[in-house]
Order: sequence, then structure tokens, then C-alpha cells
Amino acid sequence: MVKLQDICSARSVTELPVQPVEWRVSRSPVAYADAVAEMEQRVTDIRSGTAPECVWLLEHPPLYTAGTSAAPSDLLTPDRFPVFRTGRGGQYTYHGPGQRIAYVMLDLTTRRRDVRAFVCALEDWVITSLKRFGVTGERRAGRIGVWVPRPELGPNREDKIAAIGVRVRRWVTFHGLSLNVDPDLEHYSGIVPCGVQDHGITSLADLGVSVSMEEVDQVLREVFEDRFGPARSPHLTLSA
Repeated sequence: MVKLQDICSARSVTELPVQPVEWRVSRSPVAYADAVAEMEQRVTDIRSGTAPECVWLLEHPPLYTAGTSAAPSDLLTPDRFPVFRTGRGGQYTYHGPGQRIAYVMLDLTTRRRDVRAFVCALEDWVITSLKRFGVTGERRAGRIGVWVPRPELGPNREDKIAAIGVRVRRWVTFHGLSLNVDPDLEHYSGIVPCGVQDHGITSLADLGVSVSMEEVDQVLREVFEDRFGPARSPHLTLSA
């Protein structure tokens, strides 16, 4: 049996030369439906060869999304924020201001056709970025995402700082990850985040790390280029 750590350490998602990835940043919150429409079109364009791969950094207004494995009972306050059903993997999660979302649209045909390795690479991207801010992030078998040990809060306590939910269409990825920089963590109380009830949610601010979104973006880009290959900024940003 292949162990998770073997998949994550031994496989790369970049095995062939690739063109620079387009790196886009939206500084104003983007409506969820608009973002999904943008991703859908970009995936089609990447697959047809008319647009380059893309990473899109943004924030959403407060909302909940339900992945393909979401259990209705995990939505605790259905009238609190808008709820969007989405085709990404995973269960319920929260998006809102203070959370950096990275929508990652890569062509695994020109990299490596291995979805598990891709998810591990996203986790590694976050873990390495967190290390730049003095935070220890870890992965857990059976629990996708990035977790921070919190022994000061109790034995075996660990909180989730980043969620990952991806979709792949004809080997082009979309959706991606969300990293908690300084969101309102109380907003998570309206759901069972990712179906996990035995652990908490944290953020860089909650851990005592005061950092701007621009600083987070810079680190994310540097680590991304080291792991996935070069990126370039477009002349215009998506949406606002």
C-alpha cells in the first residue's frame, strides 16, 4: 500500500517544461457566482489552448459553500449567509473577508496526471508559506487541508488554518484552497467545517501573526514559483 507521505514526498506536479502561469489578484471582494463563471470559462480556454494556466487570488463576501460530500446536517444556521452548492470536492466551508482564496487552474496533462499528488502539492504550498511566518502547518492522513498543533490549548489540540477543495475537468484543475489570514472565525459556527467536529479553526491573526494580505500574497507567489514553475502578472486583474 502506498502511504500518504510517500505520495506527497516522491511525486511532483511539474515534470515537463510549462509556460508561465498567469498570476491574478483581485483586491475587492468577488461575488462567488462570478468567480465560478470566470473559472469555468478559463478551464475551457486552458483545455482548448487559447489561454494560459492561471492562479487567481481573491476574497469573497461572507458565504458558505457545500462541496460534493456535504451533509445537510452540517449546515447549522442555513439562513445566516448565502449557501452555494459547488462541484468541488469536500464538505461545507466558509469564505469571507480576511481569508485569502487561491483558485488554481492548472493543466495536469502538461504536468502530471495525478490528482492526489496535486492536492499534496497544494498542501505543501501552504505549509511552506506558513513556515515563512513562523507557523508550523501539518497535513493529516484522512483530513485534507493544513493543520496547526495547539498544545497550549489542550492535549492533542490542533486547528485547521487552510482548507482545500478541488475539481478536475479533463485534467484541468479549478477551485483550490483558502488560507485564513484574519477572518471572523465566529462565522464558522454556522457550519461543521469540512465535516470535522473534534478540532477547531484558526488563522494567522489568531496565532498572533500580524501580516497584511499583500505580504501573504507575496510569499504565496514566491513559494508557488518554487514548487510549480514561473508565474507572470497580467496587465489587468479579473473583476475588481
